[in-house]
Amino acid sequence: MPSGKTVKLILYEVLQFAALIVPIFVIMERFASLIREVKGWDLTAYWLVVATSIAYVTSMTLLVWVPLKYVILQQRRFITEITQWRPTALAYLILCTLPCFAILIAASKVQVDGRHRFDHFTELPVSLVLFSLICVDVIERIRPCRLVGQLDSLDRDLDMAGLTLTHLEQVTTISSQLQSDEGQNGLTHGHPETRNGSASGRWQDFNGSPSRSAFSSRASSTAYLYSSSSRPRYYSGPMGFLWRRDGRSEVFVDSFLFWLDTVEMVRVAGEPLVFYSVWVFPIYILAFLSTLRVVITPNNSLLSFAGVALQDLPFFIIRVALIVVFGYVTPVLYAMKNALVSLTFIYFTFLTKLKIFGSQSMF
Repeated sequence: MPSGKTVKLILYEVLQFAALIVPIFVIMERFASLIREVKGWDLTAYWLVVATSIAYVTSMTLLVWVPLKYVILQQRRFITEITQWRPTALAYLILCTLPCFAILIAASKVQVDGRHRFDHFTELPVSLVLFSLICVDVIERIRPCRLVGQLDSLDRDLDMAGLTLTHLEQVTTISSQLQSDEGQNGLTHGHPETRNGSASGRWQDFNGSPSRSAFSSRASSTAYLYSSSSRPRYYSGPMGFLWRRDGRSEVFVDSFLFWLDTVEMVRVAGEPLVFYSVWVFPIYILAFLSTLRVVITPNNSLLSFAGVALQDLPFFIIRVALIVVFGYVTPVLYAMKNALVSLTFIYFTFLTKLKIFGSQSMF
């Protein structure tokens, strides 16, 4: 009977492979139906597109996906040195998300050129592509965790929400440390060590230092020690279940929130006024660029800059343009969110380093 790790591995790989091929088959079938209607219900064109999708899925599975998975699972060659980005997510974007978005753009172009409006690929195909991308992201994040039992110490990083005050500790000051050293060496405060008829240079420097009072004033200060792993996760009492939380379930919430802005942008592209216009090209291109953030590991510091450069700033520009051209096809709330995130990132990351903003007397 296979072990739990083997069952989990098989489950993850089957789900990721299903997320890879199902969106392609669904999108290609819809595109084949569209070509059949444009060609006057020609079944030859329909089956030609279907056969192309089967050939593509078979070739990219055997030539790219399976070898990549083998190298990753066996930790062969350069894969062992990759810690800041996720090869599986990058392969998924290139093999599945990019072709699906390209087919959606091609479907719009075919209908606009033929002056027909049969299908603008709303809901099921687009939602399926993004849902599959979210599933791949969730699987990559939760892969190191156990699926049964409580969160153990190896999975502790998924359950850390920030630094938490755990205990207090008295600070050892310089004066007390010197007194301790003095007692050990047989020296007294009134009889410093003499060398060639003069007081020790150590005592002279310390007594004459202008910062001595600053150090001495810290004798009664208290140091706050913070820890992320020692934060209590549960509370006792009859209502303790209200405070229960688990980092594994929060991964699903974080992943959906991570993609919420991209989902809204792709939804705008499904509006008939936008889908049958040239604006569908920049929307899907920018949406795909925003998906490149999934390649970066969640704890990487580069993720903040990538979010602004690949999503918030371009999305703000395209949303303002869409509102000017088509009206309120996209909520103003998302444009405000993109603007605020971009401005705060630029201010706190770059402008606060300038001399004019570095003065503490301002605020």
